[in-house]
Amino acid sequence: MGISPATSRLGRKPARWLVPHHDPEQVRALAGALGIAAPAARVLLQRGYSQPDDARRFLRPDIGDLHDPFQLAGMEIAAERLKQAIERKESILLYGDYDVDGTCSIVVLGKAIELAGAKARFHIPHRLKDGYGMRSDVIDKAVAEGVTLVISVDTGIRAAAVVEHARTLGLDVIITDHHLPEEALPPALAVLNPNRADCPYPDKNLCGAGVTFKLVQALMRKLAWPEDKIRRYEESFLKIVALATVADVVPLQAENRIIVKHGLSGLKSVRNTGLRALLKVSGFEDGAAPSAGQVAFRIAPRINAAGRMAHAEEVITLFTTTDEAKAHEIASKLHDLNAERQQTEAEIVAAVLEECVTTPVTDEMAALVFCGKNWHRGVLGIVASRLVERFCRPVLVLSEEDGEASGSGRSIAPFHLLDALESMRDVFSRFGGHRMAAGLTMDAARLDEFRTRFNQYALERLTPEDFRPHIEVDAAVVLDELNDTSVAEVLSLAPFGAGNPAPQFAVYNAEVAGPPSVFAEKHLRLRLRHNGRFLQVKAWHAAECIDELQAGTRLDVILTLEEDNYSASRGYAPWSAQLRDWRPHGIE
Repeated sequence: MGISPATSRLGRKPARWLVPHHDPEQVRALAGALGIAAPAARVLLQRGYSQPDDARRFLRPDIGDLHDPFQLAGMEIAAERLKQAIERKESILLYGDYDVDGTCSIVVLGKAIELAGAKARFHIPHRLKDGYGMRSDVIDKAVAEGVTLVISVDTGIRAAAVVEHARTLGLDVIITDHHLPEEALPPALAVLNPNRADCPYPDKNLCGAGVTFKLVQALMRKLAWPEDKIRRYEESFLKIVALATVADVVPLQAENRIIVKHGLSGLKSVRNTGLRALLKVSGFEDGAAPSAGQVAFRIAPRINAAGRMAHAEEVITLFTTTDEAKAHEIASKLHDLNAERQQTEAEIVAAVLEECVTTPVTDEMAALVFCGKNWHRGVLGIVASRLVERFCRPVLVLSEEDGEASGSGRSIAPFHLLDALESMRDVFSRFGGHRMAAGLTMDAARLDEFRTRFNQYALERLTPEDFRPHIEVDAAVVLDELNDTSVAEVLSLAPFGAGNPAPQFAVYNAEVAGPPSVFAEKHLRLRLRHNGRFLQVKAWHAAECIDELQAGTRLDVILTLEEDNYSASRGYAPWSAQLRDWRPHGIE
């Protein structure tokens, strides 16, 4: 998503606009070959789809283009062992993570095992009591209960000691994960991870549920199910896998695009009792398919709220129950937990910003570490994300409890967060993650040392220009080019999210035609005039900037477009435009 007008003005440097120039002849050629108007053709060119065949595949992703699951290193061994366990009625334990990716992975793999005629139990750590990752005491309990096969989902790639412990007890372990591995893989029977160095799998960006889905695909083929049955269940599983793919903020390109495009479309018809209840409390009527953005901001936070504020086991119960009353009860609880999460998050953000009034963030502070006593650890990753948006630099947010500091961090594109932590691994008792997000636990007494070393590492790799927010614009347009047909073509490039953000368009020298109006106390509605064409736009969280947007002001603006069912229901255009940023015309 782009930077909102308010965010770009509250104590931040002005955003830098990156506006490309497209060869008009190339735009005409692609538009003609695809039968589309110039705005969508420019976006496709900007995103690397210059050849008509490539662009057509992007516009119409096909389930048949999903990669062969046996291209994943270790898949033959993993699928055969799982098939054997099902046939022998062995006791299987699914060991997952407490976020959307982990819980959805358990739901998908558990259901596949059930369809194959067996049952699997599951274990999800309690975020606050157990922390992230696999634990040896859970393995000990599993052995005592007769488990012979453990399958990790969305976790385990850095759990070498735990996996070795399981092996000494006679347990077979299959790791399915997508996080970056250490140099040596865990000593598991099989390790399914497209990011392991020796894995030839062509798409490295699957989330944990995506890797789990590949195991399910392989299992169905091992069981020799008919192709029509496999396709039917693939389409059903993709509804859940799509939620995890969006929630885990992996690039919505290649295989992930196929997963999300078809999975979200499938949500128009949902048989799963718990998923129907969740969609209802998230504000969706039967037959309405949410967009990727709506999943990210309305559905995923409610699923995540269980692991953040209570226990993620409730998500598994929600998605596996057939009792409508129970499903409604759990979905309503998740709704309430999410509201509690939002309040807790806001309080921590406010505390951090108050601290920044006393100690302002400067260019010499290239990476930020905030720590508070007994901050709720369930929301620290979200708080870090909010602060990265605000300060445009890597941020770690930690909670100090009983002499330990633990929490989560988020990063900016030029800075590899996990590499930074790897360079000072002696500071931590536990850590892990990837380029853009990580978690850690450390002795609170070493907090100042860590803050200094982390900042120094960032200073050596980042420049003040990296701290300036930037907006990647897809194309410049004139308002005459935006109509119901051309906007529908732009919106057909969805699902939008990481790796395929909602297109942003620059319009130069637009005039504010008439005074702006405030709605819902904090937003603005205004009309723009450009080359004789008028367009009404909304500016979210921009009421305090109303003086910059008075009638007659000439601006360069950045717009995004979205479907607008409310407008369509009233007989107006089925789309609307949002003002993402602006500046006086001619000033960069």
